[in-house]
Amino acid sequence: MQTITHNDAVFHIAVQGAENGRPVVFANSLGTDLRVWDALLPLLPQSLRFHRFDLRGHGLSDTPPPPYRMEDLADDAAALLDAQGIRGAVFVGLSIGGMIGQMLAARRPDLVSALVLMDTAAKMGSAEMWQARMDAVATGGIAALADPILERWFGPEFRSQEKGPLAAWRNMLTRTPAEGYIGCCAAIAGADLTDETRKLRLPVLAIVGAEDGASPPEIVQATADLIPGAEFHVIAGAGHLPCVERPKETAELITAFLEKHDYV
Repeated sequence: MQTITHNDAVFHIAVQGAENGRPVVFANSLGTDLRVWDALLPLLPQSLRFHRFDLRGHGLSDTPPPPYRMEDLADDAAALLDAQGIRGAVFVGLSIGGMIGQMLAARRPDLVSALVLMDTAAKMGSAEMWQARMDAVATGGIAALADPILERWFGPEFRSQEKGPLAAWRNMLTRTPAEGYIGCCAAIAGADLTDETRKLRLPVLAIVGAEDGASPPEIVQATADLIPGAEFHVIAGAGHLPCVERPKETAELITAFLEKHDYV
């Protein structure tokens, strides 16, 4: 197990791949941890160096008291990359992880050479919507919201298959610390990255599941349209976590993007 400490908080990280490979950094979504990338990594070029971390309040990382700001989450990511001596990484962000990637690229362009924005947007939902979710979690815990969240996470085909995998993802979601979940909801609620994202000038690949109920394809495409030259692709049959439901298709899109920009 590997950890890095930043601002007195311990962050869980995982590093694998070619020792001298070019760095690819992965940031997980709300309610998941770094295992959300498990099915994807073996399908990507193994000449790369993969760096994953659990967001604050998720997985095995510490849970500072909420609320959080998107600036806090981007600073966490910057500190973790700085501690590992990473520069010019491809940053792959899923949902809130993609928002972190947008802010990080805007604030620390030395750290990010390309972005993969997966099922994310410059602005996700309204402050009122997120406040209602925070209130519900504070009152009844994440378990009370698990069913509708899983319906947004996964397409109908995945949900209709054997119950084991779905139960495991439910466990990951509901075992997320409530304070960490609420803190990250607050960060999303307070973030509108439209101005920052519009100024980005780096290679960008935007991916979304066709069945995503949390960040529908139209808002992901609208974010891609803010960035000159950004690519946009929809993965059929997938929900909010295409790296889980359709890892092969996701890996093929990311690999083609990396090859196009001479990253592998």
